[in-house]
Amino acid sequence: MAWFFLFLAGLFEIGWAIGLKYTEGFSKPLPTIFTIAAMVASVVLLGVALRTLPLGTAYAIWTGIGTVGTVILGIVLFAEPATAVRLGCIGLIVAGIAGLKLTA
Repeated sequence: MAWFFLFLAGLFEIGWAIGLKYTEGFSKPLPTIFTIAAMVASVVLLGVALRTLPLGTAYAIWTGIGTVGTVILGIVLFAEPATAVRLGCIGLIVAGIAGLKLTA
């Protein structure tokens, strides 16, 4: 279950990172509320996962999921560049996440 909670925490990490863009500097109330809720959910779920997972592994995977998801959604939603180098770097992060999961 800890890995599931960590995965959900990573999804909420993506949600609040993308949500920050929509808050426009926390000037829009509804996106701000959703962003703050996603922040809280992400950290709480990470805390639950840390009951049984090693700190370094869980934190790296949590931020990795958030990073990869945010970059992909940035490409899809905000027309950020999808260069070969960026996609290769995403691949390296995914490989790191997989490696940490396999060795935990």
